[in-house]
Amino acid sequence: MPIFERINQLFPIWAILLAALAAWQPSLFADFAFMIKTLLAIIMFAMGLTLSKHDFLGVLRAPLPIGIGVILQFTVMPLAALFVSWFLRLSPELTIGMVLVGATAGGTASNVITWLANGHVALSVSMTLTSTLISVAATPLLTALLVGHTVDVPVAGMFMSIAQLVIAPIALGVIIHHFLGRQIKQVEPALATLAMAAIVFIIAIVVALNADKLSTLGPLVIVAVVLHNFIGLAGGYAVGRGLGFDQRVARTIAIEVGMQNSGLAVALANQFFTATAALPGALFSIWHNVSGSVLAGFWKRRPIRDETGDTASEPAA
Repeated sequence: MPIFERINQLFPIWAILLAALAAWQPSLFADFAFMIKTLLAIIMFAMGLTLSKHDFLGVLRAPLPIGIGVILQFTVMPLAALFVSWFLRLSPELTIGMVLVGATAGGTASNVITWLANGHVALSVSMTLTSTLISVAATPLLTALLVGHTVDVPVAGMFMSIAQLVIAPIALGVIIHHFLGRQIKQVEPALATLAMAAIVFIIAIVVALNADKLSTLGPLVIVAVVLHNFIGLAGGYAVGRGLGFDQRVARTIAIEVGMQNSGLAVALANQFFTATAALPGALFSIWHNVSGSVLAGFWKRRPIRDETGDTASEPAA
């Protein structure tokens, strides 16, 4: 399906164009906020259609990448947030917001970006679930340790959201793949296009909902969020490769570490701190989707090679 593959190659351009349009004309997208959860569920279902139970069994048999990814999630990101805040001399309120972003688990958008970047989707999903479980204790502990404030993580709501938006649709997709795997293989590029269109639309909605906040952001906050995200992406990939993982796994770790559950960080900042503390999370929600889209497009055009230098087989997304 060459036409779908060509559309998919332009994924970063669509993301940037729609984000710019939403920032300019937020009214075009803001009213569609109610669709975000449905769109995420559709994306997860489309991903599930391309996965088999063997993908997840393989992850469970070799859990080391999950452990490494989760450790990096709760060390690199919160410490990088603190360092960037100190380096740029951000106010205490903005520093709290940065640390909250760094102390949360990986976001569900990381699973989508991993798929579009030819990463290891089953590994990404497993990392997100594991880091979410750990974040129940890690997020309040790290926040208290690094900025001296405690927060209450909404455990029940968080896990209900994960169950509805990630586990159920992916499980349904895997089940259907079990019976119709051969037919699904033929339409994988179209499924990737569907997911790409959905995530681009989500980005536009998120930008539109935060358009008023964008005008209040100073350049230092923007630089801080971009640096924070870059450290997570680059650090995750560098450590993954340094530990001997193949490119596919290293890409997955990079995306999982660099893309946070920033929506939770915004909610916690608004609940326990101030509107100013919520600004880094709001900007991160926009930026990590855009940077992830650009990175996915960059990696998509570069075949994954095994350690012998031969091109490894990849999903036809």
